[in-house]
Amino acid sequence: MSKLFTYSINTTKSDELINITSFLKKSIKESSVKNGIAIVFCPHTTAGITINENADPDVVRDILVNLDKTFPKSGDYLHIEGNSHAHIKASLMGASSNIIIENGSPLLGIWQGLYFCEFDGPRTRKIHIKIIGESINS
Repeated sequence: MSKLFTYSINTTKSDELINITSFLKKSIKESSVKNGIAIVFCPHTTAGITINENADPDVVRDILVNLDKTFPKSGDYLHIEGNSHAHIKASLMGASSNIIIENGSPLLGIWQGLYFCEFDGPRTRKIHIKIIGESINS
């Protein structure tokens, strides 16, 4: 069985990481999948998906600050829209993540969370979560 979920995310800053683990857990629960896989996909070229620590907010801050130091807003870019830094950051993070579902829960490490990565906000964004697997009723 498989089911697709789509969520809107309203970002509030030019660069931010938003914990979307709750969307993943909600999708798994509503899908009734016991064991399988979740594919989380971001259909934007200046945003991405990553898994990282969700216990200490300083980790998110450190990621954003150092990505901005490495890929600053103004640099040797030719892209006319002026958001090349955001495209590079999004490519680095990636557009998707796959998470194993075991016994109806995402198989994440104790300190891990799933993040939507905004690099060209604020904007209204979308994420898609595809749940594939065997249902609890099987």
